[in-house]
Amino acid sequence: MDEKYSFALRKLALLGAMDDYIAISSRELGEALEMSQQSASKRILELLDEKYIVRDLGARRQRIKLTQKGIDDLKKEYNEYRRIFELTDHITIHGNVVSGMGEGGYYICQDGYKTQFQSKLGFTPFQGTLNIQVDPEDVGKLDVVRSIAGITINGFSSDGRSFGEVIAYKAKIRNIDCAIVVPERSHYVDTIEIICQYHLRRTLSLEDGDHIDVKVNI
Repeated sequence: MDEKYSFALRKLALLGAMDDYIAISSRELGEALEMSQQSASKRILELLDEKYIVRDLGARRQRIKLTQKGIDDLKKEYNEYRRIFELTDHITIHGNVVSGMGEGGYYICQDGYKTQFQSKLGFTPFQGTLNIQVDPEDVGKLDVVRSIAGITINGFSSDGRSFGEVIAYKAKIRNIDCAIVVPERSHYVDTIEIICQYHLRRTLSLEDGDHIDVKVNI
């Protein structure tokens, strides 16, 4: 199943669309999928064409429910992930190194985060993050990672500004200890941010476009 369909079906299933019709607008689905209302409307039509969902256009709101085909394909995906977890103590995510917006360093260097990184992860991170755009076929693994109980880095206030909670997941890149960090206000769908005590780009001689594997502890 195409990952874009899988992602949408997972979101709909989590909203209850496996058991019954749910009322959901294109705008609401767009927010859940982190895309525009127009793109969400197109995704609904694609899911209908693929017979993954059925839709009831009521007088006030559209209602959507997964078909048996949609449910069966989600179950296949679930069983694949279950086999992964039964065979290993980690999940490997593949992707390409990309440039971020430069915000990672600002947040990472905040004392409220740094002290917690040291006490909870065992290292003080380099002042910046390594951004990795996940391969399309591995995007579904991000949902699996986020479903795991990560390490909570508590939010705090400093100089009148609030800094949100961050969830960290211990990982390794080429046997170097690091962590994926997911900010409370993260807008990324297919990109992960990595922190490490080392400057990973320099240490591993990485450039934008380089393909890399991240092994996440589970």
